[in-house]
Formats: sequence, C-alpha cells, structure tokens
Amino acid sequence: MIFISSDTNVWIDFMTIGKLELPFRLPYTYLMYYEAVENELLSPPDLKSGLTDNGLVPTDITIDEFFLAEEYGRKYLKLSVYDRIALAVAKNRNIILLTGDAALRKAARQENVTVIGTIAVLDQLWNTNLITESEYVSCLNGLLANNGKKVRLPKTELEARLRMFKKNNQ
Repeated sequence: MIFISSDTNVWIDFMTIGKLELPFRLPYTYLMYYEAVENELLSPPDLKSGLTDNGLVPTDITIDEFFLAEEYGRKYLKLSVYDRIALAVAKNRNIILLTGDAALRKAARQENVTVIGTIAVLDQLWNTNLITESEYVSCLNGLLANNGKKVRLPKTELEARLRMFKKNNQ
C-alpha cells in the first residue's frame, strides 16, 4: 500500500467537477491530519463526508512531525499550519505529498519530498486504465471550465492534454 500525505486543494478540484471518488481508485491510502479534516474540510459542505466515506484516513502526528512542522513554520513563512503538518508527515514518513498549492510544492521540493497534484492523479488514473477516455476528457474539460475560480491549475497543461485527444480522434 502506498501512503500519501494530503493537503486540501486537490480534493476541492475533484469535488468541483463532481468526481471526488476518482482518486480513491488508485492503490493509495490518503492521510490527512485529523485536525485538518475537522477544520479545513468544511466547504463545500459535503467535502469532509465525501472524503472520509471514500477512504481518506484522518491521522495523528508524531512528536517528531510536530517539531518538524514547527521548524517549517520558521523556514517557510507562506505555509499554513496544516500545510506545514502535511509536509512534515510526508517528509518524516518518506511518503508522497498530494497538493496543488504553489508555496507548499516549492517547500516540498526543497525538502526532497515527492509531490503530485490533480493533473498527476488524473494522468495516473488514465495511464493505469482506471478511468475511461470519456471520463478523463470530461475531467479535463470540467477543470478547465472552473479554472481561475475554485480550480487553479496550469491552463496550458490541461489544454495540451485535451489537444492530444482531439488529434488522436481525428
């Protein structure tokens, strides 16, 4: 089983396009600090129950992760408390970090933590045949339609993937 330390924004992306269950098709166990589950997953209203019903695992942190998150607070001033905890969990447990947050991704790179985001999750679902072509294209179109609003992803990456499918289907 592959464990992933989870931030909130990727889940909001999938919730926005009505596909919250899709990442749970991958062979991952998504972890999130239990206080973040209680305090960050409040909006949209069904986000928390949707995630926990699908398999998100609320987790506690170790004392080492607590102190590491404190250290990250001094080192990475743009990170929220829960961002620092997600990074500390990923670093301490040597697992992947799931986030789309630019500041958190940058900090993770500096800490040599592997990061994936919404587009990488979609690509993995597609590349492992866990979603159909129509589901993949629908997700890309949904993300693109909401980009700049609730979704904040690289438009060029979404468009490049859609162009690939248009070329293949001509």
